[in-house]
Amino acid sequence: MVLVVIGGILIPVGDKIIRDTINKEGVIEEGTLAYENWIQTGSPVYRQFWLFNVKNPSEIMNLGAKPVVEQKGPYTYRVRQLPKGNITVNDNYTISYQQPFSAVFEPNMSAGSEVDRITALNLAAAALPSLLPVESHGFVNLFLKLAKASLFQNRTVGELLWGYEDPILKLANYKDTITGIFYPYNGTSDGIYNVYTGKDDISKVAIIDRWMYKKKLTFWNDSFCDMINGTDASSFPPFVHDKEKLYFFSSDICRSIFAEYEQKIILKSIPVRRFVVPPLALGSSVDNPDNHCYCKDMSVSENCTFGGILGISVCKEGKPIYISLPHFLYASDEIVNAIDGLNPNKEEHQTYLDVEPITGFTLRVAKRIQINLMFKPSKKIGILKNIKKPTYFPLVWLNETGTLDDETANMFRNSLTTPMTTLGIVQLTLMCIGCVMIIACMIALCQTSSTKKAINKPTDTAIITIR
Repeated sequence: MVLVVIGGILIPVGDKIIRDTINKEGVIEEGTLAYENWIQTGSPVYRQFWLFNVKNPSEIMNLGAKPVVEQKGPYTYRVRQLPKGNITVNDNYTISYQQPFSAVFEPNMSAGSEVDRITALNLAAAALPSLLPVESHGFVNLFLKLAKASLFQNRTVGELLWGYEDPILKLANYKDTITGIFYPYNGTSDGIYNVYTGKDDISKVAIIDRWMYKKKLTFWNDSFCDMINGTDASSFPPFVHDKEKLYFFSSDICRSIFAEYEQKIILKSIPVRRFVVPPLALGSSVDNPDNHCYCKDMSVSENCTFGGILGISVCKEGKPIYISLPHFLYASDEIVNAIDGLNPNKEEHQTYLDVEPITGFTLRVAKRIQINLMFKPSKKIGILKNIKKPTYFPLVWLNETGTLDDETANMFRNSLTTPMTTLGIVQLTLMCIGCVMIIACMIALCQTSSTKKAINKPTDTAIITIR
């Protein structure tokens, strides 16, 4: 009985030890495990890029043919290797910082070199008509002819990703004549973040309080869509439950989004929970009414019925940029079927987070997004006059991935997983032994009682009748 009681007592005692440890080591302040992993990623993080090579550029522009593309890649870069900068600890239990951007090419992890050539959409030529009113398209056509611009161009991987001098911008005497899908990148950041340290309340740790000094976004003109929810996805408040949604903000897509629990898995002998971005997260307002305020162009979205795609021109200076999952995973059939050469599948193209539920640390991540540029028909612009309908054209998709390394995994197991497992085994063992001993005592007691009854019971041969 004593062993059962001890085993039972160890359960709340063990829970308290774990919670006390998390309350101490999970706070973002100097000297804690959380701060050490927060200030600079201990494990390497990579961005893999697959660019879409256009196989029939002339037929698209001259005949209005259906685009045929093939992906080229991966071209892999090491990112997030620099520590956070401009760190300020605030009085209200928050901490401010910037994450500097840097990308270093990893040739041994790539399918080719940065000088590989790709036939891709002409970024400036395709975007310019959407930036100006239809009444000015005659002037736009003349300007594009002077620049000898086509709807498509042949550029190197490095130029398309990080920038090149554009003849259209140069002719226009634009102040910055460089353009590129991710230009500018190296030496920049996505702004100032202000997050809760968890010092006063561990359930708020890593949650974003402000971004760019504001508690809400200013892009969507809607109180719901402009909310900044959750963390940056590198970690979450501890004691994560399977039934809750994990919210995180991404400046890449100019909004907060959520992931839902999918399954339990083992990562380097550490139990984790996999959360995935579901189809509804980028669903149309018909399927997910919460997304109604993200639809800003009724004419190209069939009255906001297209799903699986997000227009972010509101935060990209009006440029017709659209975000989706790779190969238009979960997008409406009209979008997927407009391009040949796409093969969306969940295993390769979904975004997922593997989260250790007690600490809330993300131990493995695969953040996958595709960047598309939309262009429309125009009777006044030569390179667009044969285009039949608005087209969401894929430029590149990326997989930003990171997994805790073996050293970090070993430290994690030694400091958390192994002690917890040992404590659980001790609890269970003591309770089992105690239960077995109780059962054994009960059996022995029953047998003793039966024996005494048998001895005391009178028999026929023992009865003597006296007459």
